[in-house]
Amino acid sequence: MTEFIPAGTRYVELPSPFVFKRGGELRGGRMAYETWGRLNAAGDNAILILTGLSPNAHAASHADNPEAGWWEAMLGPGKPIDTARWFVICVNSLGSCKGSSGPASINPGTGQPWRLDFPELSIEDGARAAHAVVRALGIERLACVIGCSMGGMAALAYLLLHPGSARSHINVSGSARALPFSIAIRSLQREAIRLDPNWNGGHYDEQRYPETGMRIARKLGVVTYRSAMEWDGRFGRVKLDSECREDDPFGLEFEVERYLEGHARRFARYFDPNCYLYLSRSMDWFDVAEYGEGDVMKGLAKIRVERALSIGVETDILFPLQQQEQVAEGLRAGGADSEFLPLPSPQGHDAFLVDIARFGPAIERFLTRIYAEQRG
Repeated sequence: MTEFIPAGTRYVELPSPFVFKRGGELRGGRMAYETWGRLNAAGDNAILILTGLSPNAHAASHADNPEAGWWEAMLGPGKPIDTARWFVICVNSLGSCKGSSGPASINPGTGQPWRLDFPELSIEDGARAAHAVVRALGIERLACVIGCSMGGMAALAYLLLHPGSARSHINVSGSARALPFSIAIRSLQREAIRLDPNWNGGHYDEQRYPETGMRIARKLGVVTYRSAMEWDGRFGRVKLDSECREDDPFGLEFEVERYLEGHARRFARYFDPNCYLYLSRSMDWFDVAEYGEGDVMKGLAKIRVERALSIGVETDILFPLQQQEQVAEGLRAGGADSEFLPLPSPQGHDAFLVDIARFGPAIERFLTRIYAEQRG
């Protein structure tokens, strides 16, 4: 059981006990976060970033950690999320293994890792924990809450559970509920981990570690994060230089297989398997319809923000475009000036991480408008 915490990470202690939506509680819990820029005297220039499943709080480099962050091209002075204007907070998700409390953390009651004794985790629990960070920093109302992928779900939960807590919202390749295809893929990923004998009911260590299960889970994920168009353009049917060995007749043969294998091996021990299981399941459980008498649109219409931008990608198969359109329409029904922006990126769900040329200007335009309105 290993936590992977970047340098410069800071912490907020969660209220104790922190009670979970589906039962159970956390005592001595904490949330990891990082910040950029400065909070102004009015306290109205704060932006909260909620991440996808695997990123840590290190979205961009700063004085305490000069290493590039997962959204380095998007965040910083003069960049689309301009830290010369905004005070930006990025939290590591509750349930992760990168600083915030999760299954890999130590249970203060036993002195051992929580493992599967960690309470059942929902997206709403993560949203409430993120709100605790914002309040601990003395911020009453955010200028904007930005949610990417799983973070898009968490942002909607944040706004539903804490009315009036943000002036605006940017939903980046997120959704109001999980669709059957996404649920099916994630269920296969979790099954790959759980069927690895080394998973051992969540009781593994560095010597007996479910690496095979994690590798397969990651490969499944990466296949859905990109598009068929990109796979074809990037790899085609290029074969490896060496032929398959006689002792491994079904081994790696194509460049795309080698890419997936390398990606999976780098990830397998970088993210705790139990944390992966918990966060993956939390996405499947999330459904804004719970807040709208069984109707997603009614649930979304209960969210009150002044402005919203919902961005999606035409080639995204994991969080398909109609889900971002639904978010935009639902927020508009709630009274927001809400825009839906479909982008033609070939890079699928991961486009927001790499296609900054398309995502950057859209986010910059939205935030510039918010900034101008706040300044009168």
